[in-house]
Amino acid sequence: MSSLKKDYFFQNVRKLNGVGTQLSKYLKKKKIEKIKDILLNLPYSETDRSKISDLNSLEIGKIQTIKVKVKKINFPRIRNLPNKILCENESGKIEIVYFNSREGYLRKIFPINEWVVISGKVNFFNKNYQITNPDYVTSLDKEEYVAKNIPKYNLTKGINEKKYRSISEQVVKNIPIIDDWLDSKFLKMNNFLNWNDTFKSLHFSGEARDINSNSYRRLVFDEICANFITLSKNRARVKSNKLEKLFNGLLSKKVENFLPFKLTGGQINALKEINEDLRSNKRMFRILQGDVGSGKTIISLLSIANVIESGYQCALMGPTEILTSQHFNFAQKIFDKKKIKIEFLSSKTETTKRNKILKELKDGKIDLLIGTHSLFQKKIKFKKLGYVVIDEQHKFGVKQRLELAKKGGKNCDLLLMSATPIPRTMMMSLYGDMDVSKIMEKPFGRKKIITLSKPEKKIDELWNFIRKYISNKNQIFWVCPLIEDSKILDYTSAKKKYEIINNKFPNKVGLIHGALEKNDKEKVLKKFLSKEISILVSTTVIEVGIDFPNANLIVIENANKFGLAQLHQLRGRVGRGNQQGTCILLFKDGLSKNAIKRIRILKESDDGFFIAEEDLKLRGFGDLIGYQQSGIKIFKFADPVIHDDIFKLAEDFVSEIENEINNEKYSFLLKLFDKSEIIKFSDFE
Repeated sequence: MSSLKKDYFFQNVRKLNGVGTQLSKYLKKKKIEKIKDILLNLPYSETDRSKISDLNSLEIGKIQTIKVKVKKINFPRIRNLPNKILCENESGKIEIVYFNSREGYLRKIFPINEWVVISGKVNFFNKNYQITNPDYVTSLDKEEYVAKNIPKYNLTKGINEKKYRSISEQVVKNIPIIDDWLDSKFLKMNNFLNWNDTFKSLHFSGEARDINSNSYRRLVFDEICANFITLSKNRARVKSNKLEKLFNGLLSKKVENFLPFKLTGGQINALKEINEDLRSNKRMFRILQGDVGSGKTIISLLSIANVIESGYQCALMGPTEILTSQHFNFAQKIFDKKKIKIEFLSSKTETTKRNKILKELKDGKIDLLIGTHSLFQKKIKFKKLGYVVIDEQHKFGVKQRLELAKKGGKNCDLLLMSATPIPRTMMMSLYGDMDVSKIMEKPFGRKKIITLSKPEKKIDELWNFIRKYISNKNQIFWVCPLIEDSKILDYTSAKKKYEIINNKFPNKVGLIHGALEKNDKEKVLKKFLSKEISILVSTTVIEVGIDFPNANLIVIENANKFGLAQLHQLRGRVGRGNQQGTCILLFKDGLSKNAIKRIRILKESDDGFFIAEEDLKLRGFGDLIGYQQSGIKIFKFADPVIHDDIFKLAEDFVSEIENEINNEKYSFLLKLFDKSEIIKFSDFE
């Protein structure tokens, strides 16, 4: 593929005939700036202009195409009146109406006594058929250009169909013939079109509307491969050579022996995989996935003990002060009398204490620093950082987590932890550059949460049940979908529910929601943690992270409005101690089939990974915003549910070509799907 041919696709649209300054501004609003953006802006439908209609059988309000002779043009001399062109054929007469059009232009396209082809929306006025400002007017020799199915594109103000069609056809018809980056045998085996034919088919044959057509599937394969190749390149850069961490595991074994519980098989296997990474000469870049309450934190701390034993410092970071302070207290407890120096750092740490921590950290006197995003600050310097663990990593952007890893240089291993089970195709797409460890089992002795459902109209039956819970010194979460009442949505608001519950249980209720200041939110959470209040009314802000071992009941209002995975995450907030946890799902009458199915699945299963897969099937990729990091849509064309087989095919393909991913043809593919900049962004060597 010549460099000249490749460059064509990445030129500005201003290089195209008919695209001036103003039109390029309109196109930019649709995120169309380069010629390749026009190729990737597929038609969403077609307008059928193919049938030539008789004038005596026109349908009002529909787009129709006619073939008529121009008989008369009327240009009124009174301002603001429309120009009218009278046309006819053997089946009748029709008026073509224009507002604010130049006389010379109309005389040019409507020559008297000549036949023309016209296409536009038909209306009826003053006992006459009319077409006002028709979309197309052309001579008979160009009939084929108009009388056909014409692709429809999502356009913005300032661009009409006719103008955009001329631009897109100019691009698609003039695509340089390039060498396909897939060989003919592979194309044939998978019923894919070659690269050039794929785009012609998508724009001209209507196949863009069929997401299972051969041309659309080929485009999906290319897009997924571009994503996977990007992740593969990132992986190669991240997993650079490092010094092995030498430890015999005696310290972690001592810690493990004094735990009040036994590790599960999944925990043992995850720890083994992490330790192998630590001992290897390649940087660790691993994600530890485990369902809510599966025991990820203890595994991270046991691996931290091994790194400290090997002579390196460690950092453990979480998204909130209350979560990280829980980690700090837990670490102090299990490392008690193990001669490990642990410190806690957050934005609230007083200056004197902070300065002391910074000095001791730089001098190598602190083994483990636990904290919030404060650990990112440039002033914080480690003497010999060798391991970074980031909890609830989805709360941190790619840039943030890699900035922390930079502090340890090339000898710093990185472990991310997530309590959000993610479907396999999404894992491949989001974390394909990482190794994955999973903890599937619940800890020994952890009881399955009882899940019940109840119509909201029977909510009064709950109050005695709640009184009984409180009298037994249990705590309760009460979750509502909205912060305040809405005139549009018939959902329960947290503020209103707080007032109702507080009247029934005075001075025993707290309220948190996303609009609260961070400090105010943490004050309420600390009150709940210290058992000063018994009921916490909230929105979904309590979804992940914090451990409240005394909370054993959660009530979720409008449960039918939440996704399966989100309901499972909320449910996982209770039953974290040795008591039985209960989840009550409240719902309104008239549930949809999908809502009924969601509630049934949740009542039958507590397997977060199974639930995540079912959630993806029920809600579809487009609705699972939580899986799209920072709201960025990963794919424009691929759908992990519909195109599951193509994801697997792409995964195998990229695995086979891993040694040649720096080939020029793959660079072109990455640039086409705007992945080349991501590689630069993610590179933290």
